[in-house]
Amino acid sequence: MNNDHNQTGMNSQSLDDDQVDAKQPEPQAEPEAPATGMLGDFWRALALLGRIPVFIPCDFGPKAMARSVWCWPLVGLFMAGIAIIPAYVTEILTGNVMVAAIVATFTLITLTGAMHEDGIADCADGFGGGLDRQRKLDIMRDSRIGTYGVVALVLCLAMRITVLGAAGESGSMAAILIVMATLSRAAMPIVTYVFDPAREDGLGKGAGRPDIRMVAAGIAVALMLVVIVAGALTAFMCLIAMMLGASVVGWIARHQIGGYTGDVLGMTQIISELFVGIAFIAVLQVT
Repeated sequence: MNNDHNQTGMNSQSLDDDQVDAKQPEPQAEPEAPATGMLGDFWRALALLGRIPVFIPCDFGPKAMARSVWCWPLVGLFMAGIAIIPAYVTEILTGNVMVAAIVATFTLITLTGAMHEDGIADCADGFGGGLDRQRKLDIMRDSRIGTYGVVALVLCLAMRITVLGAAGESGSMAAILIVMATLSRAAMPIVTYVFDPAREDGLGKGAGRPDIRMVAAGIAVALMLVVIVAGALTAFMCLIAMMLGASVVGWIARHQIGGYTGDVLGMTQIISELFVGIAFIAVLQVT
């Protein structure tokens, strides 16, 4: 009896141990280390500036974000390169450069998730409808779009399509897409370096203030790409146009809300892009 009782107790104890072991969670795989270096900067910038899925872990801390601004023009190049393909196919099929320009614009908006367009619409509503700084900021955070925002969007989209179409008539749509996309994304870090964030939270504050060397590197990268695809004269004129566009947006934002926000950076991209596009067409006219 005692032996049977002891044996039963041992079996019960063994069963309890098995149950405990079964309940223990399986060891979790260690998370993959965030990408570092130049490649990490690119993936981080791509995740920030677009809606293209990025499956590589990235560090999105303020320092890492600020360091990645040098390759923002490369993200523009990447997106413009994608947009060129359907635009070119459309032009072959239809023989109409305006239709191709619309397709290119739609592709770019899809790749960015319309984040820049949302920024200029919010800024137009806030700057146009708010009576004081805080009210302007509140309107800019409102997800609804007002009359000023609609007008700004329509005019900017019409201008972009017209400029692309004008370049397409001379066979330069691919070049102007690259020039506008790269230089306009080099403009945004200029605003974050020169001006202060308007809020203590939000994307503008979270992105951090970049080092002047990273800002200069971004401008250099964009300028090099523009020289390659469009020549030195176009690069020089478009650089001046980009700086002018960024300065205008920064000055207006500081006057209206005391600095920049994520929406202001979106407006910087759009306005700088249009300034660059106009300069590109002007150079085409005189050469």
